[in-house]
Amino acid sequence: MSSQHQFQFGLNITYQEFLPYYRGEINKVEVIDLTGRTLWINARHFRPFLTSVGIKAYFRMTIDAQGNLITLIKI
Repeated sequence: MSSQHQFQFGLNITYQEFLPYYRGEINKVEVIDLTGRTLWINARHFRPFLTSVGIKAYFRMTIDAQGNLITLIKI
């Protein structure tokens, strides 16, 4: 059994909508991956991807067996 798991999902959130996450007022971003699984990801991981229009991208996330983030990349 693999000790790593991959998920792919899209995120489309405006700059204004993301501000509470960026400021730490809301900690988790809820997304649904391409297979329909609901994931809650710490918002701090998305901060590098925030632009003036928000975050509009598809991502590939890899986590370890304990659920710790290994990579989050824009695809």
